Amino acid sequence: MMNKRTPLQSVTLYALVLALVIFCVFPFLQILSTSLKHPIDWGNPSLIPRIVHLDAYKELLGLMPAKEVDVPASIQRLLDNPALSAEKKQMLLAKFSSGGDVFPFGRYMLNTFVISFITGICSTFLASLAAYAIARLRFPAQSLMANGVLFVYMVGGVLLMVPLYQMSVNVGLASSAGGTIFSLFLIYLIQTLPVAMYMLGNYFRTIPFSLEEAAMMDGCSRVEAFWRIIMPLSKPMLFTVFIYCFVIAWNEYLFASVFLKQYQDFHTLPLALQTLFTSKNAIWDRIMAASMLTLLPVIICFMLANRHLSGGLTDGGVKG
Repeated sequence: MMNKRTPLQSVTLYALVLALVIFCVFPFLQILSTSLKHPIDWGNPSLIPRIVHLDAYKELLGLMPAKEVDVPASIQRLLDNPALSAEKKQMLLAKFSSGGDVFPFGRYMLNTFVISFITGICSTFLASLAAYAIARLRFPAQSLMANGVLFVYMVGGVLLMVPLYQMSVNVGLASSAGGTIFSLFLIYLIQTLPVAMYMLGNYFRTIPFSLEEAAMMDGCSRVEAFWRIIMPLSKPMLFTVFIYCFVIAWNEYLFASVFLKQYQDFHTLPLALQTLFTSKNAIWDRIMAASMLTLLPVIICFMLANRHLSGGLTDGGVKG
């Protein structure tokens, strides 16, 4: 029998767990606090804002009309020049405005969501087919393939970045925005497929093969047994794998910074946030609000994953 913990051991354990949770959660609380603070309150070390300031969120979400800010004297002298055309004056004034045009958050979020969602769907679908073949079928070099799919994780993304970009240039994909996005999608697919196959393969092995045999005895082919038996029983793991692939693509920065650098309208959120941080529009509440809105889909994904992660779906499926 296991010895019971003493009160001192229990208090120590709970204190360590609490300290670890605070250590992990504190950065997110700091981001949320700064995003809600008024500029005059940024020096306040407290996590609780004196006044809740939502202008940054309204600005990013397009709920706040653009407004002009102070124009430097040097720029004002240029604007007073009668030789300057009206079009150029408008271009100069546009650089000194705040609103959705400063940081088009909606566009960047849509870009990120589209490529992440497509990556998650395609990676989950392809991984399910490959994982089933490795888990159930017998063919030459099966063990080598099963172990070799994780080889891609032994090579860092920094080493692959230049060769992959050169390949994209050589085949002509990098010459257009659509080709560049397609190249980025293929890279995300390659990044997520190995672990997706590994996770699904291990899960498929836990499903009794007798369920497929019973289906095939009733006239189903192996393909029909896969779609009618294996896939419905694997919904929790399929959803988890989709969340994993989606989050990997959502947070990816390295390859996006190289492939999408010249196509600003197609920037993803991690790349756009880095660009915002180094621009003249780098205001703390705006940066932190954009960071919180970027984190929100990831938090929702993990909450949904926890909700769908349930075991025992095959319990009782086969009578002893």
